[in-house]
Amino acid sequence: MTTDGEDLARAHRISERIGPGSVSVARTGDRTFEGLNERGATIRIGHAEAEGHFTPGELLKLALAACAGMSADRVISRRLGEDVAYTVWAHGTSEPDNRYDRIVEELLLPLAGLDADERAKLERLIDASIDRSCTVARSVEHDIDLERQIVDVDVDG
Repeated sequence: MTTDGEDLARAHRISERIGPGSVSVARTGDRTFEGLNERGATIRIGHAEAEGHFTPGELLKLALAACAGMSADRVISRRLGEDVAYTVWAHGTSEPDNRYDRIVEELLLPLAGLDADERAKLERLIDASIDRSCTVARSVEHDIDLERQIVDVDVDG
């Protein structure tokens, strides 16, 4: 894994198409990569046996869970308090055809202070917020037009 900016810049070759929302992965070893966003945050990505790495499937589920939490956060904090602590999980394993046929999101919320009607209303508001605002879920639930381009780069540069 790279540690300084110069190594990082070399490892993550610069694309002419970099813009808001661009991310990259650079190879760090056998089926292991370092992910980078345009703000400089990094994450380790690799196969299931690579210690300390997320698999691409785990990142997909992580993106869904984080997007659900972010999309519903204001609704949840208005109903349960600004300092509410909660966790969002995404569960699922890939099928033999290398696809996720089902991912289940689970929001672990402190609901003890709500009666049945308040809980039902909160659940509807959470679902509506996620359905409306979660870019990741909205994209996954529908077809994504995925384009792939292979670009020649200078080995030294």
